[in-house]
Amino acid sequence: MRPKSAMNQFGSVLVRLWPDGDRNIPGLTAGMIASAPQVFARFGIDTPLLVAHVMAQISHECGAGRDVVENLNYTAARMMQVWPSRFRTPASAAPYAHAPRALANKAHNGRMGNAPGSDDGWNFRGRGAAQTTGREGYARLARATGLDLVRQPDLVNDPRYFLLCGVADFIACGCLPFARADDVVGVTRRLNGGTIGLAQRKAWLARWKAALGDAPIVAASPPLAPELPASAPASAPPPSRVRHFIAALAAAFKRS
Repeated sequence: MRPKSAMNQFGSVLVRLWPDGDRNIPGLTAGMIASAPQVFARFGIDTPLLVAHVMAQISHECGAGRDVVENLNYTAARMMQVWPSRFRTPASAAPYAHAPRALANKAHNGRMGNAPGSDDGWNFRGRGAAQTTGREGYARLARATGLDLVRQPDLVNDPRYFLLCGVADFIACGCLPFARADDVVGVTRRLNGGTIGLAQRKAWLARWKAALGDAPIVAASPPLAPELPASAPASAPPPSRVRHFIAALAAAFKRS
């Protein structure tokens, strides 16, 4: 029998903490599990602490896989609460009530790289593990992953790339130094631009830390996801601690 700590595998933990993870994207959790070794190694997410911080933020942002596309089906009253500068009166909000596409373009165009008078607000609405939003956000993530997310924004919700996009956004936002310091407030500020949902993010972090423990991060099954796109930026050889992490993964797969 394996030691108890060795059973704290990433895959089994993900399935347990995201029981409804496949509700809106069939095969999402399997895709995340399959891609995890490659994604974590690529971005230097090589300790249980770092995985816990990444997954705590992702778990909050996408509702543990339940909220993978921004919900823009609002009442007029709710719009006035969320966007008080854009909807100052019930009359100004009424035309956009329960009209997600029109609301996305009204609320998001003219900022985040979205062109005024375009369909950018809708095309680049929040999606994915980190709820990437805005043309600029998708373009930044495209550069980090090599995926053509500007022309195919729905790729952020492809099970093969969901974890890749979430971790890449985490890194691109500058969260990693704060995660290494176990500073959840700093991580949240970098990813969110503020501290919205901080209590829930702290709760997710505690759950992931407890579930992962101090054991090596091990996927529940071998990495079956396809290789990352050929256009993905080349990276330097991983540092020694990442090589050790990869070796631990390989050893764990052999024991499975």
